[in-house]
Amino acid sequence: MKLKVEPIFDKNFLPMAKVAEEFVNGAKACGGGKLIIGIERNNGFVSSYETVIYPETSENEEKNIKFAERIIKSLLWIKGGYKIIIAGSESIGKYIKSAYKKGGLREFDAEFMSRVYERPFEVAIVSLEAAPVTKEQTNPVGRHLDGCRIGFDAGGSDRKVSAVIDGEAVYSEEVVWFPKTNSDPQYHYDGILSAMKSAASHMPRVDAIGVSSAGVYVNNRIMVASLFLKVSDEDFDKKVKNMYIDVAKEIGENIPVEVANDGDVTALAGAMDLGDNSVLGVAMGTSEAGGYVDSLGNITGWLNELAFVPCDFNMDAMVDEWSGDYGCGVKYFSQDGVIKLAKEAEIPLDENLSPAEKLKVVQKLNEEGDSRAEGIFETIGVYFGYTIAYYAMFYDIKHVLILGRVTSGKGGNLILTKAEEVLKKEYPILSKKMKLHLPDESNRRVGQSIAAASLPEIK
Repeated sequence: MKLKVEPIFDKNFLPMAKVAEEFVNGAKACGGGKLIIGIERNNGFVSSYETVIYPETSENEEKNIKFAERIIKSLLWIKGGYKIIIAGSESIGKYIKSAYKKGGLREFDAEFMSRVYERPFEVAIVSLEAAPVTKEQTNPVGRHLDGCRIGFDAGGSDRKVSAVIDGEAVYSEEVVWFPKTNSDPQYHYDGILSAMKSAASHMPRVDAIGVSSAGVYVNNRIMVASLFLKVSDEDFDKKVKNMYIDVAKEIGENIPVEVANDGDVTALAGAMDLGDNSVLGVAMGTSEAGGYVDSLGNITGWLNELAFVPCDFNMDAMVDEWSGDYGCGVKYFSQDGVIKLAKEAEIPLDENLSPAEKLKVVQKLNEEGDSRAEGIFETIGVYFGYTIAYYAMFYDIKHVLILGRVTSGKGGNLILTKAEEVLKKEYPILSKKMKLHLPDESNRRVGQSIAAASLPEIK
């Protein structure tokens, strides 16, 4: 596979976008058949995706399975759901059933989704006549600026809260806290309540509460969140899942509350700032986080967990320790991605340093004009350009916001420039359709609190 823009420090990179393009074109040329994949999640919502596979002969079976497995994995982590429905291939269906069972290759994925949606994970094989049909409902969330609102942003190292009156932040505070190292959920509850009471004290009343927080939320309930890493499963179920709803009741009766993933709120803040929709936000930090605002300006209710979405088809690519899978975004668009490439660039890093400290070493070299460090961020830019094209297979994108500590300083500009080069050379139509943005951090913080506060509608 020949790439028009090659990553300097990863000659074995096989972009999912290029692999998908070659596979589909080849399958069509051979008279291949339809494969329809459905992902079912809460409230009976279904996301359906159609592609083409090679004619189902014994020599094509492995090729079809490898491609379909990566597409299904991508759909599952972008859309989220407890059920995979496969129409058009018995062999692919049987393989996916085996992979997602207990002890199977994708046991981690199945157990994660089962916890999020509180349902046993399923894989169903159906005929093309019974193929799943998309059933989505994206309700307008956010952009409500009327009244007196609290916007709360729960970070892993500090918590931010704003009092917002008719779209203007009249008071904001940031407080350092340590949620990831505390096992007592009362610590988290007291911190969240204290922040909200502080914001409430700067307004004549509270009409609505909006929350932006890392994790997965379904119907304003906390399903999975790293803030509660040390909390036992028993305490999580009893005291954490409804925490934001319970805190809101202490602020006042019948106050509407809306909780959203911080990636979605970041995308919403960007959409509000740009005055446009179809915005994908990608944060490159400890991991890769994503958020999306659709063409109607709505948050979709999808997971957008881009860290676990494949971007490299190379089976020898770096494996994520948590999920046990290869070639996924977490090892490309994060501090781990920088550290991985530092070895290829022959930049020695002290093993006693934390990942964040190792990132800072590479960033300092980059600021000083070290060509090896520059090559690392350019390589990430190449990764990202091809991966945006892959994301565009599943999202309607007009704007991409690139955020996070990996994008700080000169590195962010190198990533942006190289990604734009890939799009222009490989995907000129996409390049004309979408714009890449590197928002100013200080402006984004204010915008984030207002966007969080704007989540609930006052009825």
